[in-house]
Amino acid sequence: MILGIGSDLIDITRIEKVMARHGARFLDRIFTGAERAKAERRAKNAKMVVATYAKRFAAKEACSKALGTGIRQGVWWRDMGVVNLPGGRPSMRLTGGALARLEAMTPTGFTARIDLTMTDDWPLAQAFIVISAEPTPAHEN
Repeated sequence: MILGIGSDLIDITRIEKVMARHGARFLDRIFTGAERAKAERRAKNAKMVVATYAKRFAAKEACSKALGTGIRQGVWWRDMGVVNLPGGRPSMRLTGGALARLEAMTPTGFTARIDLTMTDDWPLAQAFIVISAEPTPAHEN
């Protein structure tokens, strides 16, 4: 069953301008260490670095929408981090208030699953998230 859907579209140049103006302060406030490491591995191409951050920013916005809170009610930027599952498929790792919200919206006997897709085509980046609930193995009929 679907618990939440969220999408976000962002102008990559907006992230580029914020990074130029606020630098590490912005990056530390918004992105997890794993997200920063992923972006910085692309440091040879500045546009790829910015696009990587923009996609992750869009994913956080989309996730907060799918959680039904936005960036408030205890759900903060670094509570949501883009991770790659084995095989490379992107997903979100939630902590803090975002994880608490996910747990609260997941029915008893079910496990939450977060599916994420991200794309960019300069100057736009987009993310789409579906949060669904699947029966836990002990509760399947």
